[in-house]
Amino acid sequence: MTTRPEAPLPVELAATILAALPFAGELGIELEEAGAERTTGVLAWSERLCTVGGTLHGGALMAFADTVGAVCAFLNLPPGAGTSTVESKTNFFRGVRSGKVRAEAQPLHVGRSFVVVQTDLYDDEGRRVGQTTQTQAVLGGQ
Repeated sequence: MTTRPEAPLPVELAATILAALPFAGELGIELEEAGAERTTGVLAWSERLCTVGGTLHGGALMAFADTVGAVCAFLNLPPGAGTSTVESKTNFFRGVRSGKVRAEAQPLHVGRSFVVVQTDLYDDEGRRVGQTTQTQAVLGGQ
C-alpha cells in the first residue's frame, strides 16, 4: 500500500529531494511544491540552455519535465521503493526565448509496478509550451 503525504512537502524537504538529483541543480531547477497529487517547479531561461536563436533547448525542457515528474512519482511510491523513468514522450507547442518555464506534474496512474505522470510546461504568460507523459517503474519496496 502506498503512503502518500496529505499535504505538499515543506520547501526545505523539497530542496533535500532536489539535492539528491545533481543534474537538476546543473539545470537550475527549483521546486515550488512537492506532493503526491501535484508537484510544481520552475526553470529559468538561460543562454547556456539554448539552441539556435536563443530558444530554450528541447532537451532541457524534457529533462526539466522528467525531473519534476519523477519527484511526483517518487512521492507516490510505497515505503522503501525507488523509481526510474522507463518511457517518456514530450510534445512541444511553442519556443521559450526568455523568462521562466513552470512545470505542473500530476499522477495519471499509480500502480504496483508503474506510476504514470503528466507534466505540463507553461511560459511566463501562462501559455502551454509542452506536455510530457512519463512512465516510472516502481523498484523494490514493500
